[in-house]
Amino acid sequence: MERLDHLDWPFFEARHGALARELDCWAAAHLDAAHGHDVDAACRALVKGLGQAGWLRHAVGGTAYGGAVDSIDTRAICLIRETLGRHAGLADFAFAMQGLGSGAISLFGAEEQKQAYLPRVAAGEAIAAFALSEPQAGSDVSAMRCAARRDGDGWMLDGEKTWISNGGIADFYVVFARTADGGGEGGRGAKGISAFIVDADAPGLRIAERIDVIAPHPLARLSFEGCRVPAARLLGAEGQGFKIAMATLDVFRTSVAAAALGFARRALDEALAHAQARPMFGKTLADFQLTQARLAQMATDIDASALLTYRAAWMRDGGRKVTKEAAMAKLTATESAQRVIDAAVQLFGGQGVRSGRTVESLYREIRALRIYEGASEVQLLIIARELLAATKEA
Repeated sequence: MERLDHLDWPFFEARHGALARELDCWAAAHLDAAHGHDVDAACRALVKGLGQAGWLRHAVGGTAYGGAVDSIDTRAICLIRETLGRHAGLADFAFAMQGLGSGAISLFGAEEQKQAYLPRVAAGEAIAAFALSEPQAGSDVSAMRCAARRDGDGWMLDGEKTWISNGGIADFYVVFARTADGGGEGGRGAKGISAFIVDADAPGLRIAERIDVIAPHPLARLSFEGCRVPAARLLGAEGQGFKIAMATLDVFRTSVAAAALGFARRALDEALAHAQARPMFGKTLADFQLTQARLAQMATDIDASALLTYRAAWMRDGGRKVTKEAAMAKLTATESAQRVIDAAVQLFGGQGVRSGRTVESLYREIRALRIYEGASEVQLLIIARELLAATKEA
């Protein structure tokens, strides 16, 4: 069931509606939510297919580097993630990581760096990854221990990164490492962090562990042991890493909300179809007021999430700061999607927890979105911090 009425909202231009409708048709013809046990191969194939079809052009900024437009169009990214999420979770993942993994290069890369990496990302010829989290530094980026020290005309990286999506299949990683004492608690802090582009075949970089999760996708722990990085692969200025990471997340955090929205819309579609077809006590499941109330709440949660998501995307595309709005969108959309999908599973009864069912797959897909790119609890802290800062400035 197509649910595209929101494309007429004033947040969008005509080109956005055309993009979403075209992708919806393409996804229906080319994507299958199911995939085999070789998730690495499936992900590589999806990146290649999305690149060949031209969808990855929207994941990078700059027409000179293969991008669809001169700067990243947040609304387009969100619509693509919502649409892909509604059709196939792994396809959404493949698209999202091309954007997140290369986003820092689009935003802060030097000309040579953009030319070397972005066209291959847009074409689906190179797989990108974003390496920020560490065993002791997930939500608390200031606790980062991975270090980079000057080594002749380059840098030497030592340390670990974990929960790295596309870990093990990426062709390059945007890695964040401490290059100076940031002055924070324990001699650390956010100010002494820098960003580097590290090719997957760099000596000293190895895949220390592959990580299995409930919604399978390529994920790994990375180890850097005397990993030498040329000076030309420093991204932005030394010490600018925290700013680079947060600016990149501000773009793609909103798109996490959009992916959750896509999952929730699919769950509602499945629930509506099932409720109207399922016989029960001489009626259908949809005839009961309890079912109708649940469906109504699901639809309301989805629209509320969509409004917050596309407000944040629209504001960012207008050049406005969206730290608070992106956090609100991610918090609301992911938490609401969890409730919507759980309600769909409940409406399906025993069939809802049967392996291979769409709602069962969605139940596994949604859980991680409440954690990655800032857990829900962190989003609450961000929102409160922004509110308090605005009050002080007033």
